[in-house]
Amino acid sequence: MSAHMETRESARYAFGDDERRILELLASRYIGANPPVPFAYRAFSRLGILQNEEGLYEMELASRLPEAASGDYAYAYGLVWSDNERSIDCVLEPFGPIKLYLNDNLLFRTSAVEEMKPDARVIIPTVLAKGWNRILIEARRTPAGFGCRFGADEAKVRILNVLSPFAERAGCAGWVYSAPLKKPCYGEGAFPDERQSESVTGINWLPRRKWTKEEASRPSLERIFGRPEAPVAGYGWTRLPSGLQSVELEGRVYGPSAIWIEGELVLELAEAGPFRLKLASGKDGGNVLIRTVCGSQGWGFELQAVAGGKPLAWEPPVQVHGYDGAWLYAGPVAADAELRAPDVCRTSALLPAVGLNGAAAGFAYWELDAPQARLRPYYENAMLSNKWTTGAATNFGRWDYPLGVTMYGLLRTARELNRTDLSEYALRHIRSCTDMYDYALWDRAEYGFPSVNHQLVLIRMLDNCGSFGSAMLEAHLLEGDDTFLRIADRIADFMLNRLERREDGAFYRLSEGEYFDNTMWADDLYMSAPFLTRYAVITGKREAMDEASRQFLLFRKYLFMEDERIMSHVYDFKYGQATRVPWGRGNGWVLFSLTELLEHLPLGHPDRGALLSFYREMCAGVAALQSDSGLWRQVLNEPEAYEEASCTAMFAYAFARGVRFGWLTDGERYAEKARKAWRGLTGCAIDRGGNVHGVCSGSRYSFSPDYYMYDLRTVVNDNHGIGIMMLAGVEISSLRTALESHALQT
Repeated sequence: MSAHMETRESARYAFGDDERRILELLASRYIGANPPVPFAYRAFSRLGILQNEEGLYEMELASRLPEAASGDYAYAYGLVWSDNERSIDCVLEPFGPIKLYLNDNLLFRTSAVEEMKPDARVIIPTVLAKGWNRILIEARRTPAGFGCRFGADEAKVRILNVLSPFAERAGCAGWVYSAPLKKPCYGEGAFPDERQSESVTGINWLPRRKWTKEEASRPSLERIFGRPEAPVAGYGWTRLPSGLQSVELEGRVYGPSAIWIEGELVLELAEAGPFRLKLASGKDGGNVLIRTVCGSQGWGFELQAVAGGKPLAWEPPVQVHGYDGAWLYAGPVAADAELRAPDVCRTSALLPAVGLNGAAAGFAYWELDAPQARLRPYYENAMLSNKWTTGAATNFGRWDYPLGVTMYGLLRTARELNRTDLSEYALRHIRSCTDMYDYALWDRAEYGFPSVNHQLVLIRMLDNCGSFGSAMLEAHLLEGDDTFLRIADRIADFMLNRLERREDGAFYRLSEGEYFDNTMWADDLYMSAPFLTRYAVITGKREAMDEASRQFLLFRKYLFMEDERIMSHVYDFKYGQATRVPWGRGNGWVLFSLTELLEHLPLGHPDRGALLSFYREMCAGVAALQSDSGLWRQVLNEPEAYEEASCTAMFAYAFARGVRFGWLTDGERYAEKARKAWRGLTGCAIDRGGNVHGVCSGSRYSFSPDYYMYDLRTVVNDNHGIGIMMLAGVEISSLRTALESHALQT
């Protein structure tokens, strides 16, 4: 037995066989360690360096700096925060000579071949230190090109958010880059001080952040959006401070206007001019929204709040890092558009936009009072390393497949324990993603690469959508939400109509240039079937459940090891064979997902007999390999492999359900197997603080079992194991109840 802790430290030592107390422990620890920290809102310049669809920052400087002569230099400079030491692979595609520095040290320098090769691409292993990391890129202009593309490999997963250096830009998102220079001035041990004013450097750093004197003199909305050619409207949004007794609003508008406070209309103005309004009693703080139409003298407004004869300082309606203003602006919108104030005063809202000529022009979002500056939300919670680990920062608000299992586990635990606080937390996490769905699609179209909801927006494989989508549908069963269904429709369309398939219809991974190109993974039954099953139940679209059934039988054909009755992790079509390595969690995904399908598959479904037979065969094969401790091994048939917790939890879950639903003929034996697994988990994988041990990190694949046994090590509180640990506990509790009820009846 390879216990992951001393017995006295275990949950079993503290709580014995009380699985409900252990469920409460697991859920409470997770929520306590993952507080609901929202997206961060930052000032972002559209004139700055954007990302391409792969997530690489486009630093093509020849077009940005046309005045640069051959031989000139330029720098790009940015800050990256890391909550802990984090290893990621970075990608560099040079257009000419490049030096890449990290934290005062030269990390990479291009060779002559890389500088001259038009499609050069370099992978640079990078270790980010805990705290702020300073990245400096030196580029030199040659006839071959000027600048580079740079960013994280798998950018939608290994997110690399870059913030601006220098005191004046503190909190702003995005790189700064220099005007052309005749000679290099920075390098190892000689970085510009990111905490000082940029003026100290004597270099002109871009993008510009201040209005010219002439721009600043224009009316507010005209300054930000331009001078309209037709009647259009725009909005301003701020907040009144609280704790006020009596407030007056006074100011000037350039055209017909209206003002709302906390969604209530308090003033309408039919024409341009000054105004004064004493607010009715009870107007104590809250959102202030002004809508104004352009007039003959310009487009905009001036508004001041006065209390006791003294002007009040407006408060920003949302915290905006890198912006010292209090107003947000949106427009242009149609002059006759009728939008409710509460629907406008939201950071998830996109407003129907028009151009300055009044013609429809997509959507508008909130802008700031600075040149080409916008509000932009960012996901800045726990960032993934190369090994899918996140460190100690909160995971709240991320859409990815391990967290899909976690949210499902929380929802099932909440139901088992009758704890609405747990389900409310899970719903809040899920909604933090879905509420920003439309915005994230717009953000991607506007800037090249989304700043939030990366995997949901950039669906390219089942990992990106199936697991969290399934949890989202479980949440829909609890509390209906049209947005959940709208997103589910898109995921279902991807799976049913656009996902890569073999000639026989089997899902597989076709990703040219990637190590996993042309492969089939056992994991993908979990990434697809539970979602398709729930989607069919909720929508009544039986074809989704038919597809899930079909995929199980197809995957069995490729991956099932008949002699051992367990699944190979991967089939590699490049080599025309399965790897014949039965990775524990890969097998766990299959059995887990098969029970989710069997629970809802109609008794008369033509595939039910074959699927039930498959389930029983696999259960028999897996059961034979359980260790004396109750756990299963990382590679199921390798006696020297370490004992792994996440697959054990999945097998306990699958066995318990098989007994409870009557799918297993030898119910007593499998019930004991499930209970033995749970005793093993609570005795050596779950400690008395609710921490989960013995879960291997995210996997690639290999034809050698050694990769799984020695390269894939365990991580404490890895998200691949927390949710399934809760789900196993729920099923053990349900099994206990079912068996006690049966004993009473007999």
